[in-house]
Amino acid sequence: MCGIAGMLTRAKAGPDRAAVARMQAALRHRGPDGQGSYHDERVALAHTRLSIIDLAGGAQPLYSPDGRHVLIINGEIYNYVELREEFVAEGYAFTTASDCEVILPLYARYGDRCVEHLRGMYAFALWDTERGRLLLARDRMGEKPLYLYRDGDSLLFASELRAILASGLVPHRVDAQALRDFFFYQFVPEPRTAVAGVAKLAAATTLSVDVADWRTEERCYWNMMDAEPLEADPAQALGDCLDETIRLVLRADVPIGLSLSGGMDSSAIACLAARVYPGKLTAISAGYREPSPVDERAVARELAQRLDIDFLEVEIAQDELAEGFAGMVEARDEPIGDISGYAYERVMQTARAHGIPVMLQGQGVDEMFWGYPWVKDSVARNQPFAVGALLAPILSRRSLGDRVRGVLGYLREQREQGEYLHFFDSTPHFAWMLAHAAEFFAPPILTQGTLDPRRYFARSSRPARMDLEATRLITELYLRGNGIPQCDRLAMAHAVESRLPFLDHRFIETAIGLRKFARDDTLAPKQRFQDSLRGVVPPEVFTRPKRGFTPPVFRWQDRVRERYGALLEDGHLVQLGVLQPEAARRVAAAHIEQPMLALTSRLALVLEVWLRAVFGTSIPELV
Repeated sequence: MCGIAGMLTRAKAGPDRAAVARMQAALRHRGPDGQGSYHDERVALAHTRLSIIDLAGGAQPLYSPDGRHVLIINGEIYNYVELREEFVAEGYAFTTASDCEVILPLYARYGDRCVEHLRGMYAFALWDTERGRLLLARDRMGEKPLYLYRDGDSLLFASELRAILASGLVPHRVDAQALRDFFFYQFVPEPRTAVAGVAKLAAATTLSVDVADWRTEERCYWNMMDAEPLEADPAQALGDCLDETIRLVLRADVPIGLSLSGGMDSSAIACLAARVYPGKLTAISAGYREPSPVDERAVARELAQRLDIDFLEVEIAQDELAEGFAGMVEARDEPIGDISGYAYERVMQTARAHGIPVMLQGQGVDEMFWGYPWVKDSVARNQPFAVGALLAPILSRRSLGDRVRGVLGYLREQREQGEYLHFFDSTPHFAWMLAHAAEFFAPPILTQGTLDPRRYFARSSRPARMDLEATRLITELYLRGNGIPQCDRLAMAHAVESRLPFLDHRFIETAIGLRKFARDDTLAPKQRFQDSLRGVVPPEVFTRPKRGFTPPVFRWQDRVRERYGALLEDGHLVQLGVLQPEAARRVAAAHIEQPMLALTSRLALVLEVWLRAVFGTSIPELV
């Protein structure tokens, strides 16, 4: 696990090695155990290392035996043992025991399609010295980031946005559309970023550049929706895949820990890992100093004791959160509105302080197995008129008023059937922003950010299977824009590698294949996932309400506004023309009763603090 950066150019002056060195320095927190570099007349590559496998010999760049291919990579190749055995049997001479070195013989044999043989999380750059050709690649689910900036005859890339900016070669401009989207989604959907001109390489994508003619080719090499229908017992198929996956992700030459909230997802990680891990695992749980109904440290501790796992806990106070808010926003690298990020960061700080550089986390289950009720509701909302869809809100456990509104809303949607699928606009805040945007946004962002924020779920044609479409949308938007980036950045900010077993692409393909054969959106939330864990996870875990690292949100938001609210009055957002001055004063208030206004205030504070962290006192250009 590391940080990578580089520059490819066909300019006569060659790559700006000083700019690449600045990017490398900006990534030092991702890899404090070492650094390496390579350069020639066309490319400069830089690497910072967090040592996880082959602690003594896995330094990068890595080179093919003939020196032709040069590789730098951020990530882990989980199936490296099997790949390595295959090549050794054929006579290939590896020079290290690194998991990443297997990419070199794979590339020599398969070219760009080498990625199709990898199982893991990664973003890498491979330079072919003879062909003058650079290959960039990102893993299937987008666990590892890769940012790109193209300027005429040059291409910059790096593991983090702030590293790209540290090059000094990127103009200080912000993307009006991205900032507008942020207020609706609470993150900036990929591949866009908040910095104009900087984009993410899409997940499951390779980008090749031939420096001679500057010909580029971008290719998507995997799509989870291409999984073949799978006729099998869901519990058995998912359980077998989880057993295999957990054995692969536990490969490391350093201690491994896990985040444990007490809920089903993290408890599953703990129970699966404890069965096969050869050493002693450590679980870390977050709780809250002030009284809170969502503090689950007690049940997490009980499970850890049952599994003979060491247990550490983190206690978070409201004042501490307020003081650490700005640091968390900066550590996340991009603006992300999720308030629970501070708990994740404290868990990672604790892991590093106790010498645990690898942490397992349970992200992905909610997105893949109907953990969010509104996602399941969107399936019914987008179907042609059906009695079942009409009955869904009537038979729900919501209040009478909510059920009536659900029925009336469904009938209205069937009448209108506009150009967008009903998806994120089903969430309360998104719908509220659609209704109130004109009250908050200043004229510049209203005129420059003209694209409808619902464009990501445009109805180009009615999907054949809305259950599959809903899974795709929640994964590609929310998981890749919020869950995955937080895991990576808040862990790597403290030199900890975050591993997400439930995002293994074989597990994803199994879940989608089973769904294609037999729908599961009518089952209870996460029912198939739960069934696959029978006999592995204690039964009482399944009956606990979903909480995760959910903090006492309203009290936290009040404390953050008390500490930072004054920044909004005539701050960057007002001077940029993002917020109207009166709107900025409204969301800067120390206490806000209206929930949606309070959430909008939090988003404004995140964006204000992020802009100041990235651009200092200077006001960037809005484009």
